[in-house]
Amino acid sequence: MDPQTGKLALGSVQIPMPRSRIGRIVIGLALIVCGTLGFLPILGFWMLPLGFLVLSQDLPFVRRQRRKLACWWARRRRARNGR
Repeated sequence: MDPQTGKLALGSVQIPMPRSRIGRIVIGLALIVCGTLGFLPILGFWMLPLGFLVLSQDLPFVRRQRRKLACWWARRRRARNGR
């Protein structure tokens, strides 16, 4: 999340986020709850990682888990490219 603009940057896409911590937590939880209903037509499982990404901005536990996942992913990619 870019602290100057208050937007969540995913590659070249920027999503505006609320400046309040409570607003971001509510949006993150709503994305996760709706993501569990991914079998429905409009909702999708893509909402789960996005919800965790939004929550990782404010909750230290989620941030640590995201960082562990990012490190694991980088090691995995490095091992595949090294073959």
